[in-house]
Amino acid sequence: MTSQPHPPDAPARPAGPALYREYPAVRGLQSLVSCLWENAAVRVRPQTVIPDGCVDLIWLGDHGLVVAGADTGPRQSGPTPGAVCGIRLRPGAAGVILGIPAAEIRDQLVPVEHVWHRSGRALAETMAEADTERRLAILTEAVLLRHGPPDPVVVAAARLLSAPDARVSATAAELGLSARQLNRRLLEAIGYGPKTLARVARLRRLIATTDPSLSLRALAAGYASQAHMNEEVRRLTGATPRQFLKDAALTAA
Repeated sequence: MTSQPHPPDAPARPAGPALYREYPAVRGLQSLVSCLWENAAVRVRPQTVIPDGCVDLIWLGDHGLVVAGADTGPRQSGPTPGAVCGIRLRPGAAGVILGIPAAEIRDQLVPVEHVWHRSGRALAETMAEADTERRLAILTEAVLLRHGPPDPVVVAAARLLSAPDARVSATAAELGLSARQLNRRLLEAIGYGPKTLARVARLRRLIATTDPSLSLRALAAGYASQAHMNEEVRRLTGATPRQFLKDAALTAA
């Protein structure tokens, strides 16, 4: 934890021993950025990353600056030498910020120059000389330079599909689109289609529930049955619901 003054537009970074921390986006980016974050735990032990519908720009220690596409299943990260921090784009913001269809980097970690070319390489070089606090400020500045309004249809679709009783066909109809049109818009802005987005939303609702009964948690989260929950949780996390929920915690999305 640094005690240096915060640079302009840097997130407020509280003191404390927590290995993973999240900070709110600066004013003007809240509609596009879920949070900024740093993770010290990944230096010493592997981390399982689960799908959340988001794309992140990540300073990955000695591996430099990478773009993490939206995941459709569990991904292992670390241990990674050096500091790890990033900025998490909200579902639907990736296409605007990156300037490419988000589906092109789904389930991938790619160097930032793959997306932003020479400007991405210069950004990574600047970040290499900075500490974690300054890196978060640099990422904020980079997103501010490229920000624009997210696709309102995608934002509405993400909200509708987060409801426990959401149905893809009903969501498309409410938005005045065909299922194919909705799928295309989501692929471009988020990286995957409405069915996967609905699965991710169910998983996040499951994490948020607290009932000790798995069957009641499944019902509250919007699964058709406990068997349905078992299948989807294993697909998204690689673990059984009981194994996964033992240590699961919600992050910003």
